[in-house]
Amino acid sequence: MSVGRNAIAIALGTIAGLAAFASCTDIPTSESAVLSLTFDSLPTPAVVLGDTLRDTTGRAVPVSATVYNFHGNVVSNPPLRFQALDRGIRVDSVAGFVVGDSIRDTPARIAITVAGLQATKLVEVTLRPDTVIAVRERDSLLYSLVDTTKNLSPALAVRVRHSLTSPDSAVKSYIVSFAVASPADPLLTLLVNDAGKESRVDTTDTSGEASRKIKLTPARLTALTDSIIVLATVKYRGANVRGSPARIVLKVKPGAP
Repeated sequence: MSVGRNAIAIALGTIAGLAAFASCTDIPTSESAVLSLTFDSLPTPAVVLGDTLRDTTGRAVPVSATVYNFHGNVVSNPPLRFQALDRGIRVDSVAGFVVGDSIRDTPARIAITVAGLQATKLVEVTLRPDTVIAVRERDSLLYSLVDTTKNLSPALAVRVRHSLTSPDSAVKSYIVSFAVASPADPLLTLLVNDAGKESRVDTTDTSGEASRKIKLTPARLTALTDSIIVLATVKYRGANVRGSPARIVLKVKPGAP
């Protein structure tokens, strides 16, 4: 019984406290009054040295944020301001366009502020992609009709380079798109990441390498031995770089059951 009285007393006290807070606090009612700020996703994870941050189509895109008012609605055209917090990038303080001006080992911070609130996001600065090459142009998979764990290919990898003559020209944090060109049966193969999840896009690591694996459904094969052709595409400013799409051939044939 005493527990019940205590609970009621706490509830009444909380209600009284909220009423007192509401009576003493003026909650802004203007649609433009800012409550929260969320930094929107970057169009791509890296900005190319000497260029503006671009989306996957090659279009220059400014960074942006979503601002909410006290009603939970999005504020239209908030007075956002943009700033570079680290060396390596420049940011237009009003328009939000980001330019890479020097290579750095770690990502640079971009800040967006409005009404005393600030949100930040990290962006890499990378070299301009000029060439993509397959790590291995031909690979193989020994599949099994009974053991599905054997039906995952090795990593089908490519490297993205700024120069073929310079040893320090890896293009990091750049998007590579993968597609199965042949056979045409979409149920035969599935492009997956290292966790086995369907994924057709990878981002290059610090060595400039990106990869995807093939998950095979052997029952869909029309012959015991076949070849799967995978294309890896790298674009800059909307155009294929040299060697893109890179062609990788995966030969599949039966292995031990």
